[in-house]
Amino acid sequence: MPDFATDIPVRLGVQIAPQHHASYAVIRDAVTRLEDMGVDILLNWDHFFPLSGDPDGTHFEGWSMLAAWAEQTERVEFGALVNCNSYRNPDLQADMARTIDHISKKGGDTGRFIFGTGSGWFERDYTEYGYEFGTAGSRLDDLAEALPRIESRWAQLNPEPTRDIPILIGGAGEQKTLRLVARHADIWHSFVSPEDLPRKLGIIETWAEKEQRDTASLVISNELKGRDESDAQALFDAGVRLFTIGVSGPDIDFDGVGRWLAWRDGLNG
Repeated sequence: MPDFATDIPVRLGVQIAPQHHASYAVIRDAVTRLEDMGVDILLNWDHFFPLSGDPDGTHFEGWSMLAAWAEQTERVEFGALVNCNSYRNPDLQADMARTIDHISKKGGDTGRFIFGTGSGWFERDYTEYGYEFGTAGSRLDDLAEALPRIESRWAQLNPEPTRDIPILIGGAGEQKTLRLVARHADIWHSFVSPEDLPRKLGIIETWAEKEQRDTASLVISNELKGRDESDAQALFDAGVRLFTIGVSGPDIDFDGVGRWLAWRDGLNG
């Protein structure tokens, strides 16, 4: 296997999917409970309408929510899984991320924000909010243009971010997405199976060689929903060190999260 960040503790991220079909009180309480349980990362998403159930059900905007989480939480890292690059100017995204990073700086030396991003895909968001949908390829090209601007803006802001804000890129397309991962990402997130993961990592490594990028610090992330412990172990063996699990509400399965936390703790000794 190529040289990725494997000599690190396993972490568990929870995506709070009651961002739709729930009151904000449910979301706020879930954030507090999950942080108290010992979850490492809390995640939401960047959509304007529900992705399942009643398409016109209740829903809240993601970046505003992340700013609230920055103030509410004390320890946990957090971000979107993932931000849609199409919805906001790249320099604005950088400034929003930097501001949330500073809000989240509490007792430690740095903030806790993770900049998770992707090219976007949910057509209704685009059409109802007035964005050009384009094509999958054009949206990825836009992301490729945006990421250097975001990184450049971070270097110009006053005050600057409290740390090198980690960039998480989601997706598994081999010609464009994985090249962006090789060039920019600190974390690569996907739903790739344990069997196919080594091949995808090899593609990232090939792109990294072209980009003259060392992947030794790249963290591999994958989703647990619908998988059991044997699948998770296979993902771990393939190099995954950040596992995510989505919870949906309003009746959140905290016991299920607890089981995965116990699994994480068993791996970390």
